[in-house]
Amino acid sequence: MMSVNPAEFSLLHLKPPMLKNLVSLGYAAMTPIQAHSLPLILAGKDVIARAKTGSGKTAAFGIGLLSRLEVSSRTVQGLVLCPTRELADQVGKELRRLARFTENIKVLTLCGGVPFGPQLGSLEHGAHLVVGTPGRLLDHLRRGSLDLAGLKTLVLDEADRMLDMGFQEEIGALIAAAPLKRQTLLFSATYPAGIAAMSADIQHEPHEVSVDETHDEGVIEQLLFEVDRDERTAAVARLLSHYHPESTLVFCNTRAECQELADDLTGLGFSALAIHGDLEQRERDQVLLRFANRSVSLLVATDVAARGLDIKDLPLVINYELPRDPEIHIHRIGRTGRAGGQGLALSLVTAQEGRRVQAIENALGSSIPRGNLDALSVIPGRPAAPPMVTLCIDGGRRNKLRPGDILGALTGDGGMAGSEVGRIDIFDSQAYVAIVRSSAGQAMACLGRNRIKGRFFKVRSIDG
Repeated sequence: MMSVNPAEFSLLHLKPPMLKNLVSLGYAAMTPIQAHSLPLILAGKDVIARAKTGSGKTAAFGIGLLSRLEVSSRTVQGLVLCPTRELADQVGKELRRLARFTENIKVLTLCGGVPFGPQLGSLEHGAHLVVGTPGRLLDHLRRGSLDLAGLKTLVLDEADRMLDMGFQEEIGALIAAAPLKRQTLLFSATYPAGIAAMSADIQHEPHEVSVDETHDEGVIEQLLFEVDRDERTAAVARLLSHYHPESTLVFCNTRAECQELADDLTGLGFSALAIHGDLEQRERDQVLLRFANRSVSLLVATDVAARGLDIKDLPLVINYELPRDPEIHIHRIGRTGRAGGQGLALSLVTAQEGRRVQAIENALGSSIPRGNLDALSVIPGRPAAPPMVTLCIDGGRRNKLRPGDILGALTGDGGMAGSEVGRIDIFDSQAYVAIVRSSAGQAMACLGRNRIKGRFFKVRSIDG
């Protein structure tokens, strides 16, 4: 374990344009994972780091990747493997932000669920950094469209989930095509036995970095509620009716439970969606967008499906069922109470799950207080509607649309206030914008009657 390094980016001897860009992006000081890992990464060392979503790990390996680039050579010098398309898109966007200090760096994202053609065209023009999912990257490698001969740095992001999802073979094939002499960075939220074995196979004398990322005492309040197995859905509904959270992430252990619980909660009047491996890619994209936009209040998810989801202000996490692995429990509850905010994590437990409770409390180093469902006050009536509505615009990157174009159409000719407009996400052929619910009709009318980039686009709500 390395000692804590100075927290200022200016002490890392980065290039002045990069430092200037970090300041413009609001990177005032390093997070713990950055302070521990960046000096090693910049020195060209192999690193195995325990880090989760929201810890600042993307900037840690991103700054390292960008610092080693030869911009004049349009060959793939950095490769980032991610378990899901959502995480790959997130990482790609962050790398592009970090690369703003020069206009000449090209970052390319390669994931499944989208056509091959545009990706092939982009690869023909060359790229410095490639981010993608193992399956699609291997497809390009086998087609000959992805050349890793010039690779300097390989990054495996959320490596534990890639193992969970069965990507060992694809990862092995990609690594076999990379130069032996390279830097390999491995980031994982947990350290199962498979991670140690993977590190031994693909890294050279790696430096281990593990930062204690447990939350400050009191930032996350935990409560356990003992229920019968067949009463869990009613218990979730009672918790939601008592606490009235604006956004809630509910964890289930199986895909079937996810969909069933989401359907049951919808039937009870709650705004709920499920996300799991059985969904088509477009459905997954829209579910995640609606939850991030706060146009749906409840997301019911499996652990794998929730990876890549980074919601900064998530007030409540509910465990419909306790996970078997205590580390997974810690990772689940760590999605609330971020950035110094207060969080609440509520877990349902049956009388037969005493061993799981004991294992989790041992891992936490403290007991979890017990709650009483019957003592919770419930205000009768239909649950409140989500605060936002998500609109879909029938145009995207291929139409040269940018977030500023959509925002300008709404706040310029549309006469809306900027505070009425939320997140704007641009995809290849579609764009999505979150609007305050009471202003959704005005926004649809505005976008329907005004040109964006000189043309009219169809607009619809995806919230039903």
